[in-house]
Amino acid sequence: MHRLSAPTTDAVRVLGASIRAARLRRRWSVALLAERVGVTAQTITRIERGASGVAIGTVFEAAHLTGVELYGGHRELAGRTAASELALLPQRGRTRREADDDF
Repeated sequence: MHRLSAPTTDAVRVLGASIRAARLRRRWSVALLAERVGVTAQTITRIERGASGVAIGTVFEAAHLTGVELYGGHRELAGRTAASELALLPQRGRTRREADDDF
């Protein structure tokens, strides 16, 4: 696995710590959160410690279930912003074309 930048490493650690704090505020055990997310307790521990090898969807699910804000609390605005940015790209960069592999 390649080395991650310091800002990425910091973000993963902050999100993990936020998930842990939110889990503790809810008085949930690691095992309970793991059950709700559908992973092992070891995976939750890795998330909370800021391990970068956990699938991002799993981390986001743990955040969502514990009430950690994603998108800065502006989910709809984030979606519209992403859609606007994509609209600025050339059409050929957004669509898939079938490969012409006839020789």
